[in-house]
This record gives sequence, structure tokens and C-alpha cells, in this order.
Amino acid sequence: MALLQHLVNNYTEVLQNLKDPMIDTWPLMGSPYPLLCILVTYLIFAIKTGPKIMEQRPAFQLNRTMILYNGFQILFSVWLTALLLDLNIQLFSFHGCNDIHRLPMSQRKYIRTALSRSGLWYFLAKVTELLDTVFMVLRKKQNQLTFLHVYHHTVTVLVSWCYLKLLPGEQGVVVAFLNSVVHIIMYSYYFIAALGSKYKKYIWWKKYMTCIQLLHFGMLCFYLIATLVLDCRMTKALTYFLLIIFFIFIYLFSNFFQKAYKTKTA
Repeated sequence: MALLQHLVNNYTEVLQNLKDPMIDTWPLMGSPYPLLCILVTYLIFAIKTGPKIMEQRPAFQLNRTMILYNGFQILFSVWLTALLLDLNIQLFSFHGCNDIHRLPMSQRKYIRTALSRSGLWYFLAKVTELLDTVFMVLRKKQNQLTFLHVYHHTVTVLVSWCYLKLLPGEQGVVVAFLNSVVHIIMYSYYFIAALGSKYKKYIWWKKYMTCIQLLHFGMLCFYLIATLVLDCRMTKALTYFLLIIFFIFIYLFSNFFQKAYKTKTA
């Protein structure tokens, strides 16, 4: 009970300083209903409608589309990584792990605006990544359309929206930065794969992408636990929320790696 009260008090205190009032006027942020409509449509298409429509149809050949799409995601991820790295450096130079409430009002406003704008771009990046699934369905890549894939895309969109709307905090910048770095690597793999079979020799490292995902989730868990141990003045509710999400991801990605690679070599 005491922990719950502490979380509520901490959340209220941090929210007053970090929630940008302009967020509610931004695309998809005024109400949860537009986002829920997108996610429900996505899930229905991915699980039922899409595969049913493609069942009696030949797979679409989308090589050129995939090259352009993956190239766009690489550039978007590179830009996001640079933006978030710069913001991380500035946040640390401002206050590190100290109390943000002690900063001058001008610096607090800067942090609030920077957090919300970077959070919006990251959220929009997650929305565009739902197209991964659309292309899988159209190309009839049913073996890639796993529970992990659909769950991961759905949850990352939902979590990034909740962060922006309900749970602002500096932790989100670190999470988004590491995730964007991983996506540069991931979409680089997909870009090379889309170039054709003659480039297959350059993507021998496919199974290591899952290892990279697991490593980055582990690093994020370590970081979040460190903020609790050091009692950083951050949104504790966000920290616990992200830890639960990442522990689930670690379990699911570990299970996928075991089934996809360890079983084959056994």
C-alpha cells in the first residue's frame, strides 16, 4: 500500500512538470480511439482478414517497394538515433539523476518540450512499422507472421502512445535511443535481403539479430533497475511499466531463439 501511494505521488509530481499540454492537439494524441481503431484494424488484418484474402491469390512481388520501405526505415532510424543521442547528452548535462523540479523554469520547459517532440517522432515511427506486417501478408510470408511479431508491433505502438500521453519521463529517451540503434541494424538486414538472392551471402548474421534484441532489452532492464537503486527522481510508474514490458519481451524473444535456432542444431 505504501509503495502504491509512493508511485501515485511520484507520478502526479512528475506529470505536472513533464506533461506537455500541447500533446493533446497532436496527431492521434487527443483521444485513444483513433489509435485503438488502427490497432484493431491491424490485428484483424494480420490474424484473419489479410491471410483469408490472400489464401487464393498469388503472392505480391514487392521487391522494389521493400527496398524503398526498408531504406526509408533505415534513414528514419538514423535520424531518430541522432536526435535522441543529442537529447540524452543534454538531459544528462542538465541534471543527470537529480531532481528535475530544482531546475530553472526555462530548463524544465525545454526538457518537457524536447521529451514530448522526440516521443511523438518515435511513436510515429512505431506506427509506420506496422507496415512490416502488411507486407508479410501481401507476400504470403506466413512463417514470419508469428505471435511474437504481431504482439511486439502492437505493444510497441501502444506503449509509445501511453508514454507520450500518460507517462512522460527521461527513461523514454534512453529506451527510444537504444531501440532506434537496433532498428538501424534490423532494417539494414531487410534492405540487403530485398536486393535479391545474389546479396544473400551478406546476410549470414540473421540469427544474431535476435541476440542483439535480447542484449538491448537486457541493457534497458539494467538501466531501469539502476534508476530505482539510485532513487533517481523519475517517473517510477514508467520504470515499473517498462520493466514488465521488457521482461515479457525477453521471455518471448528467448523462446523464439530457442525454437528457431537451438532446436535446429540439436
